[in-house]
Amino acid sequence: MTDKSNVIEQTKAAFDFIERLYVETSYLIKQLEGVLAKEPEAFNIGRPGGYGVTTSRSAGLDSDNVRLWLMTKFSVFFIPKAATHLERGQSVTKLEPNLRVLYFRFLLHGKDIVEPTAYGGVLFNIAKKSAAKWITKFEHIMGYIEYNDGKVFRSLEEIDYQDSYINLRGRLVSTNLFDINDSEAITDKLIRPGLSLYRNRT
Repeated sequence: MTDKSNVIEQTKAAFDFIERLYVETSYLIKQLEGVLAKEPEAFNIGRPGGYGVTTSRSAGLDSDNVRLWLMTKFSVFFIPKAATHLERGQSVTKLEPNLRVLYFRFLLHGKDIVEPTAYGGVLFNIAKKSAAKWITKFEHIMGYIEYNDGKVFRSLEEIDYQDSYINLRGRLVSTNLFDINDSEAITDKLIRPGLSLYRNRT
């Protein structure tokens, strides 16, 4: 027979740990934001739906959707201040031909993930197809990427994706999230590699 008190304790511990993981990751993203704002490009954090991350969460009761109740993967992007503006708390980044965004993605759990991982780098050659009339800014593409991440990120070192709605290219580097435990590690493992890819035009 299951010990009810033990189950209650384990459930509380599990939720406490997940909350702590989310909080620590939010602090990491805010540190990225603070450092990148001081770079020559004066990066702003993208705000597709306000000040937050982009994720593919679901509240559906179908078994395939229940696994999406928890936020196990999400992303943020940064764009030079001159290339975006705010409208009603959301950023508007036009799909210019030379658009490049600094992109960070966090994978906390998944069947192919050995340990939580952070990715950083650049997305470029970003364009929408004529069928994608609902895409009017890059922020709309962020959500679309999350719902198609398995296809988009087949090769992180050389992303080259296109479908009926968008095409984009990119390059990302990865690091184990739990290896990023201080400001120096954030700079060495995420910011410098990400900026290097962003600034490299070849």
